[in-house]
Amino acid sequence: MRAVVVNCTLKGSPEQSNTDQLAQVVVDALQREKVDVERVRLVDLAIRPGVTTDEGEGDEWPAVHELLVGSEILVVATPTWVGRPSSVAQRMLERMDAMLSETDDDGRPVAYNRVAGVVVTGNEDGAHHVISEISGALGDIGYTIPGQSWTYWNKGPGPGPSYSETDEGHDWSAKTGRAMASNLVAVARALEAHPIPPTG
Repeated sequence: MRAVVVNCTLKGSPEQSNTDQLAQVVVDALQREKVDVERVRLVDLAIRPGVTTDEGEGDEWPAVHELLVGSEILVVATPTWVGRPSSVAQRMLERMDAMLSETDDDGRPVAYNRVAGVVVTGNEDGAHHVISEISGALGDIGYTIPGQSWTYWNKGPGPGPSYSETDEGHDWSAKTGRAMASNLVAVARALEAHPIPPTG
């Protein structure tokens, strides 16, 4: 089984990403379940604006799209900015819109029989809103969203230290991240054994 973790931080490599640090908890738990995990930091790539799978010369989204359709599990990791997902996460969802019209060999949308979850960090409140926005969009695209397939950390209400600047709340976020990974794998395996049928 394969998973792809798409980090929507605004920080380019090799700058430290708080979101990546919390996503690592989920990656470790997935790997303990024998899942092959690949990670992508979108800000490092030339992802053009648009709503198609390929926006032309220089666009690096097609390689990300290939990872998405080649994985049974998707984890979207994003920071919280002004109470919302990052602009990088929004661009990702806009590019994924093309998947609504792409079908597999049986005529199903290509996101069917794949599961998705969300990791959120931020030094302000808003994580539940971010989880809802991304989970809702991924459900529209065709992903199955298992129960409790998210984890988050924030220092709210109001601004404060970032994830890497304090240990406060890490135990809860890590425990929730491990549960998230377990639920994603369980539902992915169930869909593998009993896939959603074509709707005609």
